[in-house]
Amino acid sequence: MENSMIKGLVIGAVSVVAISASGFAGYKVLTQPAYAEVIAVKDIKETVRTPREECQDVQVQRKAQVKDENRVAGTVIGGVLGGLVGNQIGHGTGNTIATVAGAAAGGYAGNTVQKTMQDKDTVATTAHRCKTVYDSSEKLVGYDVSYRLDGKEDHVRLAYNPGNRIPVKDGKLVLQSPVPAK
Repeated sequence: MENSMIKGLVIGAVSVVAISASGFAGYKVLTQPAYAEVIAVKDIKETVRTPREECQDVQVQRKAQVKDENRVAGTVIGGVLGGLVGNQIGHGTGNTIATVAGAAAGGYAGNTVQKTMQDKDTVATTAHRCKTVYDSSEKLVGYDVSYRLDGKEDHVRLAYNPGNRIPVKDGKLVLQSPVPAK
């Protein structure tokens, strides 16, 4: 056989194999699905807590300011009354002792009564009180998508809702968010 004939046969055989392979590859590309079928889409939500300040005016009871901190008025009035009562008891030196004792006891009693009255004396004022409260809301953060491709089921998490199908290229999902139509 001639050298050029052998070359022709070899080139022809290689060409047939190449064309057959490309035809098979082309057939395979043509038979691959263009879309995966979406089976289910589940919203993924996140609870968001937003702080805000809530204020109100409230009535507050506080101890009134004391004008006579040493309770002099109660001590003096009690002492005078106690002395008058003590003076009614006995005669002579006994009367003097009873008057002094009555004045001392009356002074102590008057001081104690004034202290009790001062402790119970309150003043109502209005105070502005604030506290932080939280409002809760749901925020959509994505989607869990179940799909079927080539008879197999799987799932993927997406930032967008893909609708009924997901595009496929070279046997793999195309997961970019579609550009919204204007």
